[in-house]
Amino acid sequence: MNTITKYVVLLTFCFITTSVTAQEKQKDSIIETSNAFKQMQINTLIETKKNIETQEREYLKAEVEAINKRLNDGKITADEAEQLKKEAAKKRAANIEDRLAIIDKRIELIKRNPYKEDLDSGNVSYIGFVTDSENGGRIGLSINTGNKTPPKYDIRTSNKLLFAIGINNTLIDGQSLDDSPYKIGGSGFVELGWVWSTRLLKDSNFFRLNYGFSFQWNKLNIKDNLYFVQDGNATTLQEFPLELNKSQFRVTNLVFPMHLEFGPSRKREYDNRIRYTTDNQFKVGIGAYGGFRVGTQQKLKYKVDGDRVKDKIRRNYNVSNFVYGLSAYVGFGDLALYAKYDLNPLFKDQTVEQNNISLGFRLDLD
Repeated sequence: MNTITKYVVLLTFCFITTSVTAQEKQKDSIIETSNAFKQMQINTLIETKKNIETQEREYLKAEVEAINKRLNDGKITADEAEQLKKEAAKKRAANIEDRLAIIDKRIELIKRNPYKEDLDSGNVSYIGFVTDSENGGRIGLSINTGNKTPPKYDIRTSNKLLFAIGINNTLIDGQSLDDSPYKIGGSGFVELGWVWSTRLLKDSNFFRLNYGFSFQWNKLNIKDNLYFVQDGNATTLQEFPLELNKSQFRVTNLVFPMHLEFGPSRKREYDNRIRYTTDNQFKVGIGAYGGFRVGTQQKLKYKVDGDRVKDKIRRNYNVSNFVYGLSAYVGFGDLALYAKYDLNPLFKDQTVEQNNISLGFRLDLD
């Protein structure tokens, strides 16, 4: 019994010794990691000191541009402009002195305090790992960006998301829309793309050039149990041998639209920048588009012996490979009434030409 007791005591002692040794190693590793990161913070602050003067010069440059703009517009005199520039230069010089002093104080603060206290790190720019010895030595990623660049005084080009949706059909030689083989209610289009808008005049945003790219999905729902059949270079509508629940034809195009947009906008002036906004303003756009077909699909739904069948047939169906047309919109703010018309025929080399036409709503989302 005494022998067993000795073994138990010996094993317990070994376990405690091993546990203490592991904890000491973990503690040393945590302290080492914490000190390394503290030094990384200090190095980052030293680099930030080097950039302060350059950054303040950029801010001063932006302020001087704004002052010169006010002078050229006749809003202030030359003496007033000179005085404002002197005040701006004095302010930036004081900023440099104070910001350098603040960083020096922060470096001293980091040196004499453990990093885990995270002393007001919101104004420090760094990326690294944070350790916390009081919570099991957990390590986490910490990212903070303190650098700021001065705003550009004037931005002449902006970009936005284009989304449009509406009804779709074709204009056929010698036929009205009432005689169209396609359902007016069931046929539609969707357009999704990205557009850039550039102000054309230096000091006015009345005329803008909008350009970009978009995908157009033009869908036709076919009436009277008909479907498209391609026979060589000829594509015709024929009676389907069974009763169709759905007969749908879709063409997908990639196009590059360009519109001259005009309408009023509001000019907003700030101390170091100007901006133009068309929010809640009337607008008109007139333009054209060109591109190419990227896909054609016919979808048929019907029943055979009570079983539902859905066919998706992908082939060219002699659809025109190149797309070009005219488009226009009129609206208020982001929303507009939108129309587009393909100048190219839907099917190439056909005896009767038909051209795609669409009408719907367009959203330009900043």
